[in-house]
Amino acid sequence: MKAIHINQPGEAEIFETEQPVRKEGEALLKLLYGGICGSDLGTYRGTFAYASYPRIPGHEFSAQIVEIDSADAEKYNLHVGQIITCNPYFNCGSCYSCKRGFVNCCEQNETMGAQRDGAFMEYITMPVERIYDGKGLSPLELALIEPFCISYHGVSHADVKPGEKVLVIGAGTIGVLAAAAAKAADAEVYISDIAPKKLDHAVEIMGLAGRILNDSSEHFTEQVQEVTNGNGFDVTIEAVGLPATFLACVDAAAFGGRVVQVGVGKRNADFNFTLLQKKELKLYGSRNALKKDFLSLIDLVKSGRIDITKIVTNKYELADGAQAFKDFSEHADKMLKVVIHFADPE
Repeated sequence: MKAIHINQPGEAEIFETEQPVRKEGEALLKLLYGGICGSDLGTYRGTFAYASYPRIPGHEFSAQIVEIDSADAEKYNLHVGQIITCNPYFNCGSCYSCKRGFVNCCEQNETMGAQRDGAFMEYITMPVERIYDGKGLSPLELALIEPFCISYHGVSHADVKPGEKVLVIGAGTIGVLAAAAAKAADAEVYISDIAPKKLDHAVEIMGLAGRILNDSSEHFTEQVQEVTNGNGFDVTIEAVGLPATFLACVDAAAFGGRVVQVGVGKRNADFNFTLLQKKELKLYGSRNALKKDFLSLIDLVKSGRIDITKIVTNKYELADGAQAFKDFSEHADKMLKVVIHFADPE
């Protein structure tokens, strides 16, 4: 079978490998769609904090069940031919976090495509307990559920309430979907980025309240003050992973506000931490997602309230998978969600 391989930063290729053989408690899946995540792009660029090489990328995907044991199928309400998505975060089950139920931030977490090989192959195997019924959603929709879960999980930390002003910094996939999740909570949502076209696109497809162009710290502050009448935002969400954008979230938050850190980066932030005390800010880190996030969002998308396929700007076939990474790396300011089509369901 064919798979996508990132050999080292800046070098991706399509290569031939053996089809996996499932073990007890696993199902064999045929991949249908895969989305290139910001972390996959970071692995390709050499900027992702958890990257190691060589690596098969991919943890946003939809698939079709090819083989599954009958007992597992009955227990988890699964069947051959079913279109599904999966939870790609492998937790150890024995660390302090896992024992307390925080399996999304397991101390030995291995996310597909990051600490272990990912899903960008024609066939993969997955533990059956990580497979979730797609409930009739299209393969493209199901490939977008995982990034929506990352965003939704972060927004849920902030307990966003109707009418609150929310600022999301970062108009990439996670940021746009975080804005969508906050809007679904009936908040007044603004989005910020350095790329005007991405901002305009995000506001248009998600029906957001407005945009804040982050072309300078002075202009950014001016716009924040104007939009919030000098009060700051009730909630700010960082979805980039840079020190400057984290500090912008702290600065833009209102006194008594909440700040959620979702973006992943390698660099340190140097700031006056007393500002956290002065504003009495609540600061939340958000990592991965939980099963309940997947199940809730499958139902939300099925309800028709949110069309997540609007975030897709570019589609590639598997044969062009290496080119997809190169193009995305060179034109990230113009490309939002890049997906790779692996196969159609049978």
